[in-house]
Amino acid sequence: MIKSFTGATLLALALVAAPARAADVPVGPAPAYVNATPFGPYSWSGAYVGFNLGYQWGSVSNSGFNPSGFNGGLQGGYNWQTGQFVIGGETDLQLSSADDMFAAYKFSNPWFGTTRLRAGIAMNNILLYATAGLAYGTGKVDFGALTETNTQVGWTAGAGVEVGFTQHWSAKAEFLYVDLSDHSYVLTGTTNGLASAVVRFGVNYRF
Repeated sequence: MIKSFTGATLLALALVAAPARAADVPVGPAPAYVNATPFGPYSWSGAYVGFNLGYQWGSVSNSGFNPSGFNGGLQGGYNWQTGQFVIGGETDLQLSSADDMFAAYKFSNPWFGTTRLRAGIAMNNILLYATAGLAYGTGKVDFGALTETNTQVGWTAGAGVEVGFTQHWSAKAEFLYVDLSDHSYVLTGTTNGLASAVVRFGVNYRF
């Protein structure tokens, strides 16, 4: 009887003491998680290279040409990041199938390129940016067996969004307005410039 009473008493004391000991354990603040991405805080700083594919459509001044077609090429650049703000430079070179026929003439834009500044706001692994800079490319006129090409220079501006999937790989969608200024063409007998809208999608590898 005494043994049973003693055992029950000890058990009761243990149950009462357990919450008291638990109350003595210091409770700190819950750990703060910077983000939910598997690769931690994302950095946009550094050099990168990549490729892109897109579509181009536009019009040629002083003519009835409205060339359009697919384009694709390579890009490379460098970013600096301070807090949420990202600024950098990018250059690209594109091959283009954009062309159009008008009467007996054909106008095409075999290639173009841009060198631009980029500035944007990063939300961890998502970058929203605006971009503007120099544009250059070739206008080509075919008339029968005759061909004339001219290198034309102008400007470009646009905007885009880039999403990082790992610290090294990202994908982007971008819109550019490309204006290649007027140049004198012998075959058309006037000056012609090409203004194009370009939508493209690309992949970058960040070093």
